[in-house]
Amino acid sequence: MTDGSIISVKQLVKVFKPQIRAVDGINFEVKTGEIFAFLGPNGAGKSTTIKMLTTLLHPTSGEIWVNGFNPMKDMDAVRKSFGIVFQDPSLDDELTAYENMEFQGYMYQVPPKIRKQRIEELLKIVELWDRQKSLVKTFSGGMKRRLEIARGLLHHPKIMFLDEPTLGLDPQTRNQIWQYIQNLNKQEGITIFFTTHYMDEAARIAQRIAIIDHGKIVALGSLEELTKQTNTTTLEEAFLAITGSKIREESAETMMDRHRRSRGGKN
Repeated sequence: MTDGSIISVKQLVKVFKPQIRAVDGINFEVKTGEIFAFLGPNGAGKSTTIKMLTTLLHPTSGEIWVNGFNPMKDMDAVRKSFGIVFQDPSLDDELTAYENMEFQGYMYQVPPKIRKQRIEELLKIVELWDRQKSLVKTFSGGMKRRLEIARGLLHHPKIMFLDEPTLGLDPQTRNQIWQYIQNLNKQEGITIFFTTHYMDEAARIAQRIAIIDHGKIVALGSLEELTKQTNTTTLEEAFLAITGSKIREESAETMMDRHRRSRGGKN
């Protein structure tokens, strides 16, 4: 693992049956404290890569280091190193905001005194302290996202993985969410690794951007480097120049699931 990098990926490969190479020998590093965007069309390999980084999938081959730990050998240490906000909602709607936070603290074995202080601190940061006793099912989409971010930070992670964190939110709420994330990056020095289909977000927020397509990293650099490389003026133009304009609909994992179902659930 290179000095100064909190995530290191070398020759990472993930093959699903029948011989679907979802991730095909990718290499990249994320610097400590960096805000790093991981972009790609549908089915490009983004979700598969994140699942391997976060111990949810075993790679077929290659090397991964997260905060100095190998996700396949030191799963617990890696899991304590990161927080994650999934694309799909993961809060318990029948619990209050405080109860959702408390449950997270219990799961990560945060000592009760520290847990109490941390919950108050984070709920105040995301402006939900006054709604701590409200059931989550009464929250708007933006409020739920803010709570998910606060929950993911409860155990003082070094890295925050954000998978489409502002999907479906209005522009004002999207902007507010990113202000919270940028402030947390500055205040706590936390590394941000995020995916998004909103090119304006990545252009505005990310310090470096990786673009994955057909399982391969096809571009990596700052906004200025990517637009210069493609002779374009915006990230969206650069993205389309690199990946093309063909609509992608199916991921490798979806294809694998469909194939398995067609065989009656057999692997």
